[in-house]
Amino acid sequence: MLGTLSRWRRRVGALLGGFEAGEASRRLRHFQPSRAHLNTLIAAAGPDITARARWLVRNNGYASNAIESWAGNVVGNGIKPSSLIGDSALKAAVQRIWLDWTDESDAEGFTDFYGQQRRAAREVFIAGEVFLRFRPRRPEDGLVVPLQIQMLPSEMLPLHRNERAANGNTIRQGIEFDRIGRRVAYHFLRRHPGDVTDPGLAGETVRVPASEVIHVIDPVDAGQLRGISRFAPGIVKLFLLDQYDDAELDRKKVAAMHALFITTPAPAEPFDVAESDGADGERTMDLQPGQVVMLEPGEEIQTSAPADVGQTYEPFQYRTLLQVSAALGIPYAYLSNDMLKANYSNSRLALLEFRRRIEAYQHAVMVWQVCRRVWARWMDVAVVSGALDLPGYEARRREYVACAWLPPRWDWVDPLKDARAEIEQIIAGLKSRTQALAERGYDAEQVDAEIAADRAREQRLRLVFGTAPSAPSEAPAPAEDETTAPPA
Repeated sequence: MLGTLSRWRRRVGALLGGFEAGEASRRLRHFQPSRAHLNTLIAAAGPDITARARWLVRNNGYASNAIESWAGNVVGNGIKPSSLIGDSALKAAVQRIWLDWTDESDAEGFTDFYGQQRRAAREVFIAGEVFLRFRPRRPEDGLVVPLQIQMLPSEMLPLHRNERAANGNTIRQGIEFDRIGRRVAYHFLRRHPGDVTDPGLAGETVRVPASEVIHVIDPVDAGQLRGISRFAPGIVKLFLLDQYDDAELDRKKVAAMHALFITTPAPAEPFDVAESDGADGERTMDLQPGQVVMLEPGEEIQTSAPADVGQTYEPFQYRTLLQVSAALGIPYAYLSNDMLKANYSNSRLALLEFRRRIEAYQHAVMVWQVCRRVWARWMDVAVVSGALDLPGYEARRREYVACAWLPPRWDWVDPLKDARAEIEQIIAGLKSRTQALAERGYDAEQVDAEIAADRAREQRLRLVFGTAPSAPSEAPAPAEDETTAPPA
């Protein structure tokens, strides 16, 4: 019935015309994409896409370079907080304790909080999502603030867990929802399904409240529950290009071998003592430099001449990598490290577009989903544990938790021109110093305090920078009829 209705609609569309994209014309006859929701498509193909993306990152140089370029631009050395607490002394104390805690935030002990940001950005690019779990610690653990963060890969939340929970809630793709659609829990596997070194029970799950989990995801469709790899549009071309490169490399290797073939009218005739039989029964002869080989009557020597690829290899690779870079949202130069086609104008144009995308991702994903949640939980735990003393915290929590997040500064192609333009904007009142410093990843109050401290220290030590000190000299007194001009 549905198939008949669909065919009828296409026929009506073909008769009425209007949108060629909706017609059942000859060119679009076989273009019948699935109408299934993205959640259904991810459940069917998500694990394979993630596995292939991870394989490419491990084995393909372009994929590896793309992921490192993305993480380096999104996070760099860290998206750092600047507390908006008005009391400068209290703000300095909060910032100091936060900085001490960042070294202890990783539950695995591999990196600090800013390193976890980078790992999270990599995981979201590869798998489309990653999970961060808050891990409260005991006071005797000796942490500055008794809280750590554990990172869980996408595979730890089973995609095919769809059922009705005993409490009446609905579990969809491992996520538990209450009756009004709010996320209340995640049902994680206790061990990674592909890790054979873990002796835990395979398939066993544990229910973790949603308040203890940060689901980092960059959704592309409304109602999307789980993430999809950013490699998805480029996996096929990357893999086929990799195979093509391997085949071309093997062809070049064979072409580089100087092989000679002897044709003879009597192939059954045995070689002489200078000839040898290979291990697989092939008749071969080793050639030495300057060697003269006597051939039998009727024998001829032929050289191997494999076909050359011609002038199409590099243009084909370039166009294919352009398509891959567009699919991944990475500039061609960042994907391939090919700077031969770059100049100042097109490099700056590509950087501006790329950085707009990065800034949108930083705000919508890294800051909104990760940094804000971690900062708020850290502040609560710090106050409860006594690491921070904030008067009236419960009543003034919103005021205390308020924070500005400063992404890493951008390095420009021509930093001198950009610095001069920024100075002119500040002088003209088009931008404040606070905004300019925030764009560079610095806190204005901290920078001003450091500048004041530096100048006080320079005066105390009688240091002069910027201009060479001039020795005092006595100028001759002017004559009685000589007038002195006022200083300019």
